[in-house]
Amino acid sequence: MSSFASELQTVIDEYLPQLNQLNENESSIKPSPAKWSKKEIIGHLIDSAQNNIRRFIVAQYEENAFIVYQQDEWVRLNNYQSYDLSDLIKLWYLLNKQISTTLSNLSEKELNRTSKTGAIHTVEWLASDYIKHLKHHLHQILDQSPFAYP
Repeated sequence: MSSFASELQTVIDEYLPQLNQLNENESSIKPSPAKWSKKEIIGHLIDSAQNNIRRFIVAQYEENAFIVYQQDEWVRLNNYQSYDLSDLIKLWYLLNKQISTTLSNLSEKELNRTSKTGAIHTVEWLASDYIKHLKHHLHQILDQSPFAYP
């Protein structure tokens, strides 16, 4: 198992019980009309997972595949605010288990393949960035001290 797969599995296993303690009503509160609720942030993490699964797979057979998404539009169009919180958490968990499995199957050569997300990055860089991004938002959702993420 790659170190990224192992680290991601540790993160999702560590944070899942904390996410399951969230309150449905409190998680639906938007701090302002322009800010996402906790449910919408979880939805954003779901969208991020879906797009990153695609990056990790496509990079294995297509050089510099261009895979980007408009995060605000994805959150709006998926209407995560109307979802049941427990369903969002389950989907988040399962998608991240899939990413962990995908990453665990990558060879060193595949980790060095590239994908374009605006800039060109290796799969290894994308995996590392994905985990940092995930921790950043999990700390937000759980009202923990900020996790440094550029």
